[in-house]
Amino acid sequence: MFSHVFVGSNDLEKSKHFYDAIFGALGYRSGVSVGDERYVYSNDKGFFAITRPIDGQPATSANGSTIGFYAKTQEAVDNWHVAGVENGGMSIEEPPGVRDTPFGAIYLAYLRDPDGNKLCAMYRVQA
Repeated sequence: MFSHVFVGSNDLEKSKHFYDAIFGALGYRSGVSVGDERYVYSNDKGFFAITRPIDGQPATSANGSTIGFYAKTQEAVDNWHVAGVENGGMSIEEPPGVRDTPFGAIYLAYLRDPDGNKLCAMYRVQA
């Protein structure tokens, strides 16, 4: 659904370490450096980037925002969550697990990245 997402970072190398770990848990390659100001992760559907803010101001997280990532299995969601916690992220919300929604059952896990951005990994449970 999205073409790209950018999140600001105050410490690119720390963020790269974190995102390499969580994206690796979902089967993606490490981020690619684009100059000295950002790293980009991509697949055939779009890309995700961590960047220093171009206005020179400190990066801040968006209150009320969540960036969700698709996972192929419940195990991938769990691996993503563990990789995030072990690499500078913070577990938030309820523990990873199934949530019943009007759209069916989904398996979710939530993290905050090193800069405070709220992230979610989601697997749509097959009935």
